[in-house]
Formats: sequence, structure tokens, C-alpha cells
Amino acid sequence: MADHQEVSVTLPSDPVSVAAARRYVADTLSEWGLPADADVADTVRLIVSELATNAVQHTLGQSPTFTVDVQLDRDERLRIGVTDSHPRFPRRLPAAVQQDNGRGMVIIRWLTAECGGRLSVCPTAEGGKTVWITLPWSVPVQS
Repeated sequence: MADHQEVSVTLPSDPVSVAAARRYVADTLSEWGLPADADVADTVRLIVSELATNAVQHTLGQSPTFTVDVQLDRDERLRIGVTDSHPRFPRRLPAAVQQDNGRGMVIIRWLTAECGGRLSVCPTAEGGKTVWITLPWSVPVQS
């Protein structure tokens, strides 16, 4: 098996795509050797759900699609990025607004850090952004 693997999927910015993104990443990681019942698998599914939800809800109709990229450097790191075409970077909302929503990035940052990873946001050449999470990967890659 290759030392580096990458896959991606582009989905419509529609609420039903959140489950499709989560399923796509979970299936990919399962193929790469991560047991579906592993704690980190649950964490990754939640992170992908939050990132995809943000791409659908917070782009104000300016991003008709979003792309999920999954990259694995064998025995080293897992990177998952969600790209949309809206130029505004995610930001933490005031506490008053967070009563009903707005906690997604806080949850993503906390879960990522809890797994020993990091979160970053990068602009795209097309004027959008990619929100990346990078996590340590110690699961033996299956052949």
C-alpha cells in the first residue's frame, strides 16, 4: 500500500450532504484500516459533520458545493479538509448567539486538540477557504 493516499468528494451545499460527507470519510478510513468502532472514528465523524454543516449553513448560498479531502501519510498523520467557495473564514460567535448555534468551531477545535491534532484555515486560489484538521495516525494501514 502506498505511503500517501488521497481521496476527495464534491457534494452539493445541501443539508443531506452532511451525512454523505460523514459516510464518505468513515468508509474511506475503514478501508484504510481504522475500525469503525474506534474512539477516534467517532471523533472524526463528528468533526466531519461539523465542518460539512458549516460549509452548508454559513456560506449564505455563495458556495453551491463543498469538497471533502482526505489525506493519509502512512504511520504519521491524517488530514481532512472541507473546502467551500465563500471567502469568509470561520469565526467564533458571541456567547449570546451561541445559545442556539455557533459552537461548531469550538467543538472542532476541542476535539482536534483532544486527539493531539491541530486545526488550520487556508484561503483557496479561487477565493474560498479550506478548513483542515490534522490528526496523528497510528493505525496500521491494511494492504
